[in-house]
Amino acid sequence: MRFALAIFVWLSVIAPAEAGVKPQAPAQNPPPLPGLPPLVLAGGTVIDVTDWGRSAKDLQDAVVIIQEGRITDVGPRSLVAIPPNARVIDCTGRYLIPGLVDGFAGMNSQGQANANLYMGVTTVVASSDERRGPIDFTASPSPHLYLLDSVGTTDNWSLLIKRPEWAAKLKVGAHPVELSLEETARQINDAAHMGTRVLWIGHNITAANTQWIISRAHQVGLITYGEFVATPYSVGVEAGVDALLHMSKYELGLIPDELQRPLADDPNGPAANTAYDYSERLPPTDLHIRTYARFLAAHHAALMPTFSIYYLRLPEHRNLWNEPAASLLDPKGLWAPSDPKTGEHVYPLAPWTRRLPGSTQRWMQDNQRKKADLEAMRLWRINQAIFTGSPRYLAASGAPVLGTMPGISMHTELELLVRLGLSPREALAAATNNFAIQFGWNELGQIAPGRRGDILVLDADPTANIWNARRIVTLIEDGNVIDRDGLMNLKAPAASPAPAGAVR
Repeated sequence: MRFALAIFVWLSVIAPAEAGVKPQAPAQNPPPLPGLPPLVLAGGTVIDVTDWGRSAKDLQDAVVIIQEGRITDVGPRSLVAIPPNARVIDCTGRYLIPGLVDGFAGMNSQGQANANLYMGVTTVVASSDERRGPIDFTASPSPHLYLLDSVGTTDNWSLLIKRPEWAAKLKVGAHPVELSLEETARQINDAAHMGTRVLWIGHNITAANTQWIISRAHQVGLITYGEFVATPYSVGVEAGVDALLHMSKYELGLIPDELQRPLADDPNGPAANTAYDYSERLPPTDLHIRTYARFLAAHHAALMPTFSIYYLRLPEHRNLWNEPAASLLDPKGLWAPSDPKTGEHVYPLAPWTRRLPGSTQRWMQDNQRKKADLEAMRLWRINQAIFTGSPRYLAASGAPVLGTMPGISMHTELELLVRLGLSPREALAAATNNFAIQFGWNELGQIAPGRRGDILVLDADPTANIWNARRIVTLIEDGNVIDRDGLMNLKAPAASPAPAGAVR
């Protein structure tokens, strides 16, 4: 029966779609105007971010030529001739890196788009969900938006739900439910044809459906992110999922079978709470963590930890509202933002506590903070142990939730990757060329011929100190020099109130 159903799905859904128009990504910024003279960056050092950041063949006194939004030539000044009609930027003594990629974030306003660009984020894998709000497709200027959508489940935030044929099918009732195999096949095809780049496999997707989704997504050229609960992590990883999302989620791969089995029927209830509690309390020296780390490193999946979501609960954090780009952000467009005065997480109390003495309320808030900080440190130590197995990493901020901020939190993510144990060069690779290696997105990630003209010119060496990745003197997107000071003058209202939907 399962075989017959699969044949029916292929004949009625998949085969006809493959004969249609090739999926196209939605337009973002206006394309570079043809006929403009080439842009040349001369005299700087091109930072090597290839081979997962393990290569260090930096190119000094380089010439980089960009024509019609694409890099056409890269080489030493002695070998690459500068066209006589070129616009030349002198980069002597400076360092060139590709534009940064935020592998998972929202972007619900022009202010958030500007903050991303100001901080050097030129590509965002954008999620529309109940915490991050709707994606602002009208923002201009904007980073390149690579769309992410849920798959295999009802979801009020699906990018497809506004289509009449999907509106009733995707609407969430009491709780999200899995779609049938036929419905999921149609969903994947429609998502691909509307320009979606990434499919999010969420909590309630069971093992057999996860395996089928990953296989089918890869057939149509889509990337898969796993945030598994009902599916065992071993199943998703062995099926070839491309990335595992959130440091607070993929530790579920450590739970024993007797805790995993109930999750197929209870992915968001007491069984899940028990499983998370078990995994978070494992000592970092536990043999299961080292075994899991080696398992991850031996398979295709990369880790996308979104450490920044826990940044304010970890030691040595700072007030991100003091960042210049924070002035672009409306707190109403951030989910659970930090206190603008202190930069610390806000731990709201239940309304009934207002009748208690002030000292009691402060004690209750301090107790919440201590519990949250303890949870963060447990997760951090597990991730330190996982790091010893040498898995592959991709950078993502998870913004704008739980104190994270668009653009700004990409740099806290880089800082935390270095704190974990990556070299600054490896952290830069996690935010640039690792996406090309892992996902086949060869239009970005390197300063090399054929890649998109998204380049940051820095006034200090980011491989010596990851903080130097913030020291941007020239921002280039699609071969266009963007006025960073001008970005600070543009603001937009926050997103509309959010309906209920899947939590990512």
